[in-house]
Amino acid sequence: MAIYESEHTKFMREWMDKHPEEAAEQAKGRALWWDKPQTLETSKQYREAEVPQKAYYYQTGD
Repeated sequence: MAIYESEHTKFMREWMDKHPEEAAEQAKGRALWWDKPQTLETSKQYREAEVPQKAYYYQTGD
């Protein structure tokens, strides 16, 4: 059974094979937005800042 691969995925694989220098640029962009070091203090602040979600998300009144 063949695994489906979209045209976009095929294009990106071929493009990355032809432009290996872009892997470093991709890693730099990922580090800018996602790969952030976190401390226990930061994690604690995130947990404390959470707001409970209402049972019905689109409810406008209390």
